[in-house]
Amino acid sequence: MFASGHRRWPAVVKARIVAETLEHGASVGSVARRYGLQPNQLSAWRRLAKTGKLVLPALRGDAAEPIFAPLVVRDEAPPVAPGASPPIRLLSGSVVVELAGDTPAVRIAEIAHALAMQPC
Repeated sequence: MFASGHRRWPAVVKARIVAETLEHGASVGSVARRYGLQPNQLSAWRRLAKTGKLVLPALRGDAAEPIFAPLVVRDEAPPVAPGASPPIRLLSGSVVVELAGDTPAVRIAEIAHALAMQPC
């Protein structure tokens, strides 16, 4: 608690609380009460999640169906066409993930979060 009476919530805790509101039968009001939050504050966090500014943990049942992406291994990066967005490279230890330049920010954040959770 700070002198102003406001608490600071770490992003990982905010994300977990927002994820609870997405579970079947949950409501923003009931989850907010459980954590001593105002419903409008929790709604603001949900807006952050919708815009990709708050990365949510995987929901229960999400891991039941694996998601696969094609893997291309090459020594050199291909040339970028004039006017095209250059590729986005995410580096985590010895792992390099290359994404198309027009990959949505939400997807980039999800992948970066997943890479951060993996041991190098």
